[in-house]
Amino acid sequence: MEREETKGAENTTCSAEVFSIEADQVKGVQLNGDYLTSAHTIDHDSWQQVGFLLITSFNCGYILSFSNLILVPLGWVWGVICLLVVGFFTAYANWLLAGLHIIQGQRFIRYRDLMGFVFGRKLYYITWVLQFLTLLLGNMGFILLGGRALKEINSEFKVCPSSLQLFIAISGVAFFMFSFVVPTMSAMRRWLAGSTILTSIYIVMLLAILIKDGKSRTKVDYNIGGSQLDKVFKSFGAISAIIVSNTSGLLPEIQSTLRQPAIKNMRRALYLQYTVGLVFYYGVTLVGYWAYGSSVSEYIPKELSGPSWAKVMINITVFLQTIISQHMFIAPIHEALDTNFLKPDERMDSRENLKRRLVLRAAIFTLNTFVTAAFPFMGDFVNLLGSFSLFPLTFVFPSMVFMQVKGKTARKKEKMWHWANIVVFSILTVATTISAIRLIVNNARVYHFFANR
Repeated sequence: MEREETKGAENTTCSAEVFSIEADQVKGVQLNGDYLTSAHTIDHDSWQQVGFLLITSFNCGYILSFSNLILVPLGWVWGVICLLVVGFFTAYANWLLAGLHIIQGQRFIRYRDLMGFVFGRKLYYITWVLQFLTLLLGNMGFILLGGRALKEINSEFKVCPSSLQLFIAISGVAFFMFSFVVPTMSAMRRWLAGSTILTSIYIVMLLAILIKDGKSRTKVDYNIGGSQLDKVFKSFGAISAIIVSNTSGLLPEIQSTLRQPAIKNMRRALYLQYTVGLVFYYGVTLVGYWAYGSSVSEYIPKELSGPSWAKVMINITVFLQTIISQHMFIAPIHEALDTNFLKPDERMDSRENLKRRLVLRAAIFTLNTFVTAAFPFMGDFVNLLGSFSLFPLTFVFPSMVFMQVKGKTARKKEKMWHWANIVVFSILTVATTISAIRLIVNNARVYHFFANR
């Protein structure tokens, strides 16, 4: 847990100074006499940097599975409708949450601190658990994604045994090395240009081959298979996948890196994500489904007709970009551990803090890599936590905070709107969670530990 004690809405948090990796960074960020406690850099980045961070991170290799996860269960009509509607609501919910970054003169650099300040310790811990389980399992999904990309490369050259677990282990090591060298979210700015180039390479090449394959097919099946009950459950899973494609559940943590005015700058970054960024990950989703229909693979590069060098290049760039993009989603875990276990009176790159950071990063990625190798259908568990946590974190909690903080002065229409959000998305949380559990149970009958799939 954090060093400072989370208190109720009637109190403020008095904390110690920030220590930062940045040589030219101010030592602390003060607001109304209080210091914000974090081992990582805060109040430092431009909105353009965060905007490009969001664009490249959400255009990671996960987009190669969205055609299968989203459009196959929904089909064209409902698929496009849900993409647009859920995308709009997700953009609005994040816009609302960005406006709650400062309440009563207090800046909240973590989601759990915000919930604890407004509702007390119980909601602090609930938010903490929901966030961290999602981020840890999401990171396992990234490790699996990197392993699949390496396996596809190996299948072209056959240079070593094609065990998925071997490539998962390689991905875990690569992620660990990057997290040690680039310890904070702000430090990723030096890698954003490379991430943008890698993202552009595999998206352009992928779209070119998808369009070629789509034109060469004389007949594509877009029918939705399964019983009526299966269709209902799969549709809820698809909606959950759309949520995962649009939001992270860690907006306050991302916003904490922004320089003032943090609210205005965060909303500018969100405009970039939900315009430029959304065009690409929605575009790949739609074109992939158009090209292959209901038979589209859960990892699109498996379907590509070639040439061989293009498939290899796509998978290489996917793997390399995944190393960078996954860091944003696991950074809050690093921040919590660093804030608690590094020495605050020394720089992050001091000898003692380097040793401690090495141990902390190694522990996280050793555990995550082992669990991913043991459960290579980890995407199902990510879907479960996405259903169980991203719905409340994205839609329910911001409306709850709004009603608690501004409910007395809000207009009647605003109150009705936010109560509708709380009720409707709470119901969807239950429905999508049941759907995800059902999928896990079904897959557990098929897959075994350390399956090579």
